[in-house]
Amino acid sequence: MSQTKIVFLYSEIAGYFMACANALVQKADVMLVHWPKNSEAPFNFAIDDRIKMIDKSKFSLSEIEKLVFDFNPDTIVCSGWMDKDYLKILKKLDRKVQKVLSLDNHWNGNLKQRIATMISPFYLKRIFTHAWVPGVKQERYAEKLGFKGAISKGFYCADTILFNEKYNSTFTRKKEKLPKRFLYVARYVEHKGIFEMWKAFTELQEEFPNDWELWCLGTGEEWENKVESEKIKHFGFVQPDEMDKYIAATSVYILPSKFEPWGVSTQEFAICGFPLLLSDKIGSSEKFLQGNGIQFEAGNISEIKNAMLRIIQMSDADIIEMGEKSHSIGNSHQVQDWVDTLLKIK
Repeated sequence: MSQTKIVFLYSEIAGYFMACANALVQKADVMLVHWPKNSEAPFNFAIDDRIKMIDKSKFSLSEIEKLVFDFNPDTIVCSGWMDKDYLKILKKLDRKVQKVLSLDNHWNGNLKQRIATMISPFYLKRIFTHAWVPGVKQERYAEKLGFKGAISKGFYCADTILFNEKYNSTFTRKKEKLPKRFLYVARYVEHKGIFEMWKAFTELQEEFPNDWELWCLGTGEEWENKVESEKIKHFGFVQPDEMDKYIAATSVYILPSKFEPWGVSTQEFAICGFPLLLSDKIGSSEKFLQGNGIQFEAGNISEIKNAMLRIIQMSDADIIEMGEKSHSIGNSHQVQDWVDTLLKIK
């Protein structure tokens, strides 16, 4: 019996997605059409040789069409509907193919979304048969687009094997001596809330002098505008497989984004045993912030500062206990769950 054939028409690939794709290729034939690598996130990926990789920038539309048609997929998963080339390919595929729309936008009822719900019956629903979303907020939008009864959740999943390895190699040492350091891992762009985070931490040090530091990993357009001080350290972009020493040297993860449809890093660092300090704009908090951290209003310097202060005033034992709870919650969605969900879409 031949294996299921699955094509992804994907935007920007990431390590967590490749971990899922590498697991999927154990049970299905996989083709991945993708956008070029983002210079602000130059990840090195481990890619199973059995995955047929197609860099969209290196082929014409007609060439990609032929590659997809010749692959003869049973299921095709497309990143949203912003890539018009992808939509052209989907429209030409036989209707017996399962055409899955991946969607990470929250429903907020703005004018653009209301227009999308009105045209969806004549547009999206004529192209796609199913929707696959990360969580509840995205599910609501998919329902309004007309996919009720054909929606799967859990589209984003961390590389659970990799980050469990990091937990196993670092957490025992933290129980012996807790590192007094917050960790930020994300791009250096304004909407991540970095300037408010740095200001909150700076003010906290002035108002309540303490031993804690803030370590920041990443790069981006605001790199040259970063705030530097004795206790705010910047390490630039770090590959996930080189992150162990930073995970071992820090203990609480902070993500202050003003806009974050999901945020896979919250699951990654939950698995690593980090209590989470998250803004109220992070989609994944619905699943991974459950008594294992603190939520604050995005962009609110006072609230960010108070969240940090609450951590600083906790005992080491309470922080460790919160980290253990994070580890358990982070493992509630596994790579194999992602694979099983996709293979069940019919």
